[in-house]
Amino acid sequence: MHSATPALDDSSLFLAWDRLHRPIWMFDPAASKGVYANLPALALWGSDTLEALLARDFSDLSPSVKARTARLVQATADGETVSERWTFYPNGQPVTVKATISTFVLDDDRPVLLFEAAPIEVGPAERRAVEALRYAPTLISLFDQEGGALFCNPAAFTAYGSETFAYAERFVRAEAVESLRTRALEGHGAFDVCEIRTAKGIRWHYLVLTAVPDPVTGEIGLLLSEQDVTARVEAEQARAAAEQKAAMAEARQQFLSDMSHELRTPLNAILGFAEVMVHDALPERTLQQAGRIHEAGQRLLTLVNEMIIVSDQDVIVPEGQGSVLPPTVTPMAATPAAREPDSGPVVLYVDDNENNRTLVATILATQGIRCETADDGLQGLTAVEKGDFDLILMDIAMPVMDGVEASRRIRALPSTMSAVPIIAVTANTLPEQLASYAAVGIDDCLAKPINMVGLLTAVSVWSAGRPDAGSVEGSTGEGARPV
Repeated sequence: MHSATPALDDSSLFLAWDRLHRPIWMFDPAASKGVYANLPALALWGSDTLEALLARDFSDLSPSVKARTARLVQATADGETVSERWTFYPNGQPVTVKATISTFVLDDDRPVLLFEAAPIEVGPAERRAVEALRYAPTLISLFDQEGGALFCNPAAFTAYGSETFAYAERFVRAEAVESLRTRALEGHGAFDVCEIRTAKGIRWHYLVLTAVPDPVTGEIGLLLSEQDVTARVEAEQARAAAEQKAAMAEARQQFLSDMSHELRTPLNAILGFAEVMVHDALPERTLQQAGRIHEAGQRLLTLVNEMIIVSDQDVIVPEGQGSVLPPTVTPMAATPAAREPDSGPVVLYVDDNENNRTLVATILATQGIRCETADDGLQGLTAVEKGDFDLILMDIAMPVMDGVEASRRIRALPSTMSAVPIIAVTANTLPEQLASYAAVGIDDCLAKPINMVGLLTAVSVWSAGRPDAGSVEGSTGEGARPV
């Protein structure tokens, strides 16, 4: 039956085989067509009739089956026989047989492969392993060493739409192809998250590539296990982008704050002292020069404000006009310490810049207002604890202790000085900064550079004490506006 030259003609053999209970069939590898099958073989192949089986076109076999068939043709060409296990899926259920394969020459001198099969009782563990491979959501593919596709499970077939999708064709980035392949063949850990071309488009897959023997040829192949992690990668990318955006926004905010402070601080002295000079009894020529200095400073201040507004699209408090702070703090009733009836208000100005301290003290002196100064927030806190003030003017950006922390501690004092009005005098006037001032009990804000009218109006309004929440109605004028 395995002879290259049969003693009987084909039709006689076919009639004899029809009466056997074991599956026997013939396959023409050159034409990729079936030639003969007895009734048990038809059942094995899941075909109702011989005509239906012979009409099937097997040219679209998977690469692994094609390679296996070609090997059988070569191995049986000289009359040898080969025994192998084959698994079929009639009616969707796996059936494993032990097949004896040989080359049979038909009457028309056409060599075909003759298969004689005997069922094998497959153990429960093996059946479960086969079924697990069929239904596993993990994509599993087998390639030869050159990356040619040999096998893929149903999940991989669904993802790629083909069993012949070669290893290298799956990757978007070419550099990942050889990197994984080399590591796998060298026995090292070969795993990565890569962009992969699938039937649904570009996806992110977690890949594990392992060098394994091909169970058919015995040669080393590449077993690829894949999991779609697109959702996780996109979520991580979105989070990283959000963190980067937040970091950039924070850096921009810090830059704007620093730029505002560093530019407005010297402008405060230039504009302030020029304005003081204009109000002094100076020669006409000197007054004109002071006026020009003031005008040039105002132009520069306008330019600074416009740059900050364009950079951050934020509201910048004008060029000494004060601002309305968010009413997040309930005002406390003020109880200023008793003082001589004829004495004017006493103001404490806390600022680390000497020019600013001198300017404010000079402007207040023109109205007979006494102004004491402190160099930083900690000195200002100490002065409040020991002194008696009607109003505190507080710079914000200072060394040792900033104005926000100093104001917080002043509001926590156990004395009546905890209720003294506090006005921030600062170049840092972005909306979120104003909100942080209000949160610690600062009553109002004067934006640097200050002007005489704005400063004197604020001092006049606030040196009388903090009003009740219901007593405030709108603006008090060009200067500060109480909350």
